[in-house]
Amino acid sequence: MTGKTTEKIGDVANKTFDFVIIGGGTAGLCLAARLTEDPQLSVLVLEAGNPNFDDPTLLIPGHYGYHFGKDAYDWQFKTTPQEFSNGKQYDWNRGKGMGGSSGINFLCWTKPPRAEVDDFERLGNPGWNWERFQRALHRLESFQTSTPESAAAHKINIDSRTRTTGKDGPIKLSHPATISQPELKASQTWINMGIPRAPAPMGGDPKGVFFAPNTLDPLSYTRSYAANMFYLANARRTNFHVLTGAHGSKIITQSDGELLATGVEFLYEGHVQVVHAAREVILCSGALKSPQILELSGIGRKDVLDRLGVSIKIALAGVGENVQEHLCCGITYELADSVQDFTLDVLRDPEAQAEQLKLLAKHEGAFTLGLTALGFSSLEMVSDRADSIIRAATERIEKLRPSYSPGLRDQYDIQLERLKNQAASFEVALFPGFLIGPGPPQLGKKYITVLFVLNHNFSRGSIHATSTDPTGQPLCDPHYFEEDIDLQTFIELAKFSRKMASVAPFSEVLDQPPKEVNPGPGIVTDAQIGEYLKQHGGSTFHTVGSLSMLPLDKGGVVDSNLMVYGTSNIRVVDLSVVPLHFAAHPMTMAYAIAEQAADIIMGGQTLPVDV
Repeated sequence: MTGKTTEKIGDVANKTFDFVIIGGGTAGLCLAARLTEDPQLSVLVLEAGNPNFDDPTLLIPGHYGYHFGKDAYDWQFKTTPQEFSNGKQYDWNRGKGMGGSSGINFLCWTKPPRAEVDDFERLGNPGWNWERFQRALHRLESFQTSTPESAAAHKINIDSRTRTTGKDGPIKLSHPATISQPELKASQTWINMGIPRAPAPMGGDPKGVFFAPNTLDPLSYTRSYAANMFYLANARRTNFHVLTGAHGSKIITQSDGELLATGVEFLYEGHVQVVHAAREVILCSGALKSPQILELSGIGRKDVLDRLGVSIKIALAGVGENVQEHLCCGITYELADSVQDFTLDVLRDPEAQAEQLKLLAKHEGAFTLGLTALGFSSLEMVSDRADSIIRAATERIEKLRPSYSPGLRDQYDIQLERLKNQAASFEVALFPGFLIGPGPPQLGKKYITVLFVLNHNFSRGSIHATSTDPTGQPLCDPHYFEEDIDLQTFIELAKFSRKMASVAPFSEVLDQPPKEVNPGPGIVTDAQIGEYLKQHGGSTFHTVGSLSMLPLDKGGVVDSNLMVYGTSNIRVVDLSVVPLHFAAHPMTMAYAIAEQAADIIMGGQTLPVDV
């Protein structure tokens, strides 16, 4: 680390910067790094969390999951009690500190199918398509192989004919140095069960089985994330300013035809402070907090603002609506005693963890395991009920079509089209250890967890402020399972994942009969599986849509230039602008949105706006 780190309050309060960015997370730091390439532009990033620089628990990749529920790293959001999940409140963990969730996620680097990125454009956003998305990511990516052994193990589905990842960007990508036999056997088992090898995982066609790269520097064997790659790498820039511990409260505006942002009010050590913006205020606080800040700034639904007692500056009905999230659960097995490979379970023993740290210095051992073995599938690949489930969903949507908003009708049309075209709506992944409860792990045992994920949920939720306290959590209500197709497909995916235990070669790493810890042999019928999923399933922390990029008459909040409707200089640059969810882990999308925002702001690539 070189140069200055972060600012002091005296360097920031009541000062003027060209751009004020609220949120120093994945998108915010990426955007700030790009803007400050122009030495004539001054940029201030307000980050509510702490720097957390040089923290080994963040940098060592094998620590993923360690940070959840810890105040220093996690905002620990929770949903409202979910009506269709027997009142359960779901944890929505989010990164707290510089780099945001790119610092605490599971490091997966995956890209959506080409068609699902092009759907942004179909929904009324000219220029938001696969070609632009891929071009943006190629500027960011630096793919490198880690070890010859890892490269050989991961040759499955690495497309050597065409380079589909960048090689000179700031984000280091590589495959984990260690890949275990259970991971290799799980991947082959998915293929044996009807999911093919993915034709181009990084090139627009990830439908199938592949090993995903991780955001991992293979030389230092450390996490490559927004804080170290975009801020610390550029901290010498005199025009790049960051204030941590600064909780964005509201955007200060004045009316001049359109609403003009002149600054930001924020809390610092319990005191209200102000900073001024000469050009733009940019919201990068994520899908959970960006809607709240807009509402506290007087931009949002009239009923919400009236309830808060906030004066309405722009009545914008889409703020906090159209919320979409992925759902995840898993099947956990105890591995057979004959399996010699390390799993992450060994790290629960402090003495063993110390030994694993020694192995890490040689790029070996449990700390070099990653979440890398993935499979993306259609409903037809996992269930013989596909036709009846799709037919029931289609009939319901056609019946209720008159009650849907125009924007939701468009989205549902695309989602039904995806199902009928056998899109990769579902994901399976192999986690090298114990992950899903309720049954606890036993010290000294090794486990494997087959994760399964719904990518294209039909249920829609909302996120809204509940008070004028900017440090309070917003009301997050994803409406999980409100649409029955989500539950029915989740049940089918669970059943498919469970079948793996009896299919070779995965069956070879388990005792026979398998020792299934969770959900356990007592969960048998569809009804029982459904109840288990409601009780023990969870979020993948992939929330999108709360400030959707859509035409104004379709419920949009920002236009295709990411400008908030009715304002002249307030943009949103984070996952909240995604109008329709996609089949991928969203880190790539967050970075791509930031890159494309920089192009729009700096390169004059203003896009036509479909209002």
